[in-house]
Amino acid sequence: MISTFSLALIIITGISGIFWGIKQLYTIIHNHYQHKKIFIQKSNNIYQQSKNNYSLIISYCSKISEFVSSLFPILLLVFIIRSFIFEPFRIPSGSMMPTLLIGDFILVKKFIYGIKNPITQKTLINTGHPKRGDVIVFKYPKNTTINYIKRVIGEPGDKVIYNIITKQLTIYPNHINNIKNIQPLPIIYNNIAPSNFIQIFNSDSNGKVNSSFIKIKSQKKNLNGIRLIQATESFNGIKHNILTMIPPGDQNLIKMYNQHTKHLISEWLVPSDEYFVMGDNRDNSADSRYWGFVPERNIVGQATIIWMNIKKQEEGTWPISIQINRIGKIQ
Repeated sequence: MISTFSLALIIITGISGIFWGIKQLYTIIHNHYQHKKIFIQKSNNIYQQSKNNYSLIISYCSKISEFVSSLFPILLLVFIIRSFIFEPFRIPSGSMMPTLLIGDFILVKKFIYGIKNPITQKTLINTGHPKRGDVIVFKYPKNTTINYIKRVIGEPGDKVIYNIITKQLTIYPNHINNIKNIQPLPIIYNNIAPSNFIQIFNSDSNGKVNSSFIKIKSQKKNLNGIRLIQATESFNGIKHNILTMIPPGDQNLIKMYNQHTKHLISEWLVPSDEYFVMGDNRDNSADSRYWGFVPERNIVGQATIIWMNIKKQEEGTWPISIQINRIGKIQ
């Protein structure tokens, strides 16, 4: 485990490297032509003195060495930013729709939950913990080489209940330490209406069923697919949109399945130092409901901003398009 002194040394080295880079850049610009003439003259002298392959290799290695060393300040700055401040990610799936769409490029704030060793991912300086409603990027617990992105639903100690028919959450904060007087967290579902997203199902040559999502204009009819329902879910002072296949809290479905509700409700107690996460596309997300909790050590950071979206076009058209309207803060 890295010590605090080593961490401080890395930070100081990074800052000094930035100043060194600025100074070197000024020196290069100021003496550009003189250095260029001297360098060419020296190279010519070397070449004239010896025309063998060894001399040429030495000359080329000198040029490469000078070029690589000139990149050091930039590479150091990039390393510091990606390791401790922000890291970019691309959204590959629709599990976080409608908040995040396939092709969104996001920035993840890494220091918000602590300064971590970039190699071991152990927390060096604790700056905070994830809260309910945060959208986080984390290492998939079953395979830490894969990054996932989901929304935090349950914090350590919470009791989380999810009804797969009504699509509604019930959360008892800090249930483990306060069982007698605990009250559920107020969760409100409103603005329930058909979304602009349709889920389409297809089967491949092996008979495997795959699904994809398309966005349509609100007045269009469903074409060979299921039109998802969009609702606003509010808790912890945070509002975000979710997608489901049926309206959350549909009373007709509640009456239909009234005799079997015990089999339709799942509940979890979140262990210490772990989190319960779900995708906003509730019926199309592999999350804590299926593979368990996220250890805090696996968390990379909080997704904060969409800075670009690149969308693949249909066959026969230009391969990609940039969606400027997707740029903005993640709710």
